[in-house]
Parts: sequence; C-alpha cells; structure tokens
Amino acid sequence: MSEAKNTILGLDVGGTGIKGALVDVESGELTSERIKVATPQPATPENISETISKIISLSGYKGKTIGCGFPAVIKNGIAETASNIDKSWIGISAEKTFNKFNPSFDFNVVNDADVAGYAEMKYGIGREVMGVVLMITIGTGLGSALFIDGELVPNTEFGHIYLKDHKKIAEKYASNAVRTKHDMTWKKWGKRFNEYLEHMAFLLSPELIILGGGISKRFDNFKEELELDTKVVPAILQNNAGIIGAASFAHNKLIAKVNA
Repeated sequence: MSEAKNTILGLDVGGTGIKGALVDVESGELTSERIKVATPQPATPENISETISKIISLSGYKGKTIGCGFPAVIKNGIAETASNIDKSWIGISAEKTFNKFNPSFDFNVVNDADVAGYAEMKYGIGREVMGVVLMITIGTGLGSALFIDGELVPNTEFGHIYLKDHKKIAEKYASNAVRTKHDMTWKKWGKRFNEYLEHMAFLLSPELIILGGGISKRFDNFKEELELDTKVVPAILQNNAGIIGAASFAHNKLIAKVNA
C-alpha cells in the first residue's frame, strides 16, 4: 500500500480530548494505534495547535495531507462558532493556524460531527441509506450531521436548539457531560435524551438516526428509554468515526484538487 496515496492522518478535536490516527481511506480502517491527548485548557488556537503538533510527531506520519474534525461551524477553513473550546477561535482560520505551527502539512478542517457522520455514511451503518439520515454525536456536547440521499448538509448545530419548556440548549440538558456532572443513572439520562431525539424526529422525519461519540458503545445501557418510532442505531465506527471521516474527507478534497 502506498502511504502517500491511501494513508491520511485524521485528527478529531473535542472538548476534553484530541485524538489522531493513520487511516486507510480505501477501507476506512485505522492503520496505527489511536493517540489521544487531553484538550489543553484554555483551548486557545496556540494551545490546540501545539497539542496537534505533538500528535503529528507521535504518529510518525510521512504524508502531507491531514484531515481534522473541529468543534465549530467551519466555512472555508474559518471557525464561525466555538463549541467547548475557547471563544478566541471565532473568526480565525483553523487551517492557516495549524499550518503556521506545522508548515510541512496541508490541513483540511471540517466540523467534527460532519466528518463523523461522513464516515458512517461511507463506511458504516449509513451506507446506501436514502432519504434523511441524522447523526448525533454524544460527548461534551451534542454534535449533529444531516444527510439527504447521502449528501451532507454541512454545519448543522442541532445540539444548540431549545427544547420546549426548557431555558437551556439541548446539549446543556442531554449531553454526556451533563450525565456525568450530575451523576445521572442511564435510565434518567436516557429519558432526557429520548426527549431530545423525539423533538429532532418531529422536525426532520429522518429514515434513520445514528448515535456516535464516546458513549455510542454504551447504547445497550439506555436503548430501553428510547421510545420514538424512528429507527435509532449506534455508530459502527463508534468513537473512531471522527478520525476516519476527517481523513477520508481530506483525501477526497485532495483528489478533487488533483482532478480540477
């Protein structure tokens, strides 16, 4: 296998951890051990860039292209929001910032939930599912990725909607961070999360809802609390979806550039 052609370093920046691994973009499989480093506090552009430099070094990556899932609305590489990272990111080009600290690499930065969903639609449980598919990533916050007939609708922020009769956004009510902070049982948290999913199903009428993020592997702990009619399934790629999707998205962008 040619590393330059088929292997891309994927990064997944989260509110509590930054993960990275080499990915075979043909199979969607990790070809190295996953590296995870705690997200620096405060999670400023400089601090996150330095952490990413450390992960690149530890990975031994010999290629040039790097894909990165990032917890923000990203347009043309620029962060327009900042979810669970320092607000100083807003208005900053994440791609140029990372390149400044690591000039030997080309960075492709995309919303973190979008790339996680992209991976599940290309390699995972969303393959060949037509109609509306919604992916919710459950972690420090609630990320979302929306697909219509396999095509991504970028930068949705459905974790920031307000639920009826609540004065806080959904991710401040039903994220995994809320569950751990308040030491909730899976049953109690599951009922909250079901309330959120029922609202999303009402708004979007999806064919399928995919659950990703760190606790997707704990699906059995709360699935009995999910009472909506829409089919809900855990992500096959689980917590590696962001890494895999970021690498694949970057590779496809590289191919498009070469063929332009």
